[in-house]
Amino acid sequence: MPFRQQEPVPVYMFLGFLEAGKTRFIQETLADKRFVKGERTLLLVCEEGIEEYDTSSFEKNNIFLRVLEDKEEMNEANLMRLAVETHAERVVLEYNGMWLINDFFQAMPENWEVAQIMFFADGSTFMNYNANMRSLVVDKLNMCELVVFNRFEKSMDPQEFHKIVRGVSRRTDICYEYTDGEIAYDDIEDPLPFDVEADHIVIEDQDYALWYRDIMEEPEKYDGKLITFKCMTARNKKFPDNTYAVGRHIMTCCVEDIQFCWCVAQYEKPFEPTQDKWFRVTGKIRVQRHKLYKGAGPVIFVTELTETDPPEKKVATFY
Repeated sequence: MPFRQQEPVPVYMFLGFLEAGKTRFIQETLADKRFVKGERTLLLVCEEGIEEYDTSSFEKNNIFLRVLEDKEEMNEANLMRLAVETHAERVVLEYNGMWLINDFFQAMPENWEVAQIMFFADGSTFMNYNANMRSLVVDKLNMCELVVFNRFEKSMDPQEFHKIVRGVSRRTDICYEYTDGEIAYDDIEDPLPFDVEADHIVIEDQDYALWYRDIMEEPEKYDGKLITFKCMTARNKKFPDNTYAVGRHIMTCCVEDIQFCWCVAQYEKPFEPTQDKWFRVTGKIRVQRHKLYKGAGPVIFVTELTETDPPEKKVATFY
């Protein structure tokens, strides 16, 4: 069958820093008959570590290895050229741990679709990376579906690793691969600090970041609920009438990544937002399509908005 450039090309992304075990896992995956069934596969390697690929079986399995030695090579034209050159039906990507994931997303050809993202980390070095390159760690954890901590020792405390992952994402699965060959999946319960089942949910100041992440990940479970929290307000001329942004600044890992994280709010009473005042907002949440979300999202229909004192920490965090 001739290669057609516009057919969707699934991309399997493997993230991690040097010597994190990505190459070994990809090698095993490409030898697994459950994954390899003759599809033409572009194996795109963005960093070369000590471990090298055994390419002896690649040709018969329609696997084509290509290396991007420089970040400048990661552009849409070059990626499309490699896909056409290899007639790729899918892409397996070993990504450079020092590159931001969004750099790849911006370069990704239009007909490529991310199918799966996995992050590999050496348990013995992960804490150092997290302490010294926190923004890069967050970048990977924020996008992956599964993080695998390999070379994990019995003396290590899974709770510490769990806390770091959950500080970024509640949806990411966590796997511990011990040095003795045992594999364990994280089953640590991580209840939210507020009652999602309550008809009226009150968000304490220190819990705003957790609540905001949760409602953006799973908005449906808040549909129809009454919500109360402290916020700042904003509006610009592009907003529809009686529509505002209500939210707070959140810091994920460092000062440089502080962002104003807000929800769409509808308020029918006369109101003029101001940048230097704090409010306590109460309103009913409805999950619906809205132009400011470019799709569906939580819209708060405000019933009460009163000026209040700022929280003790004006910038919300996950810790």
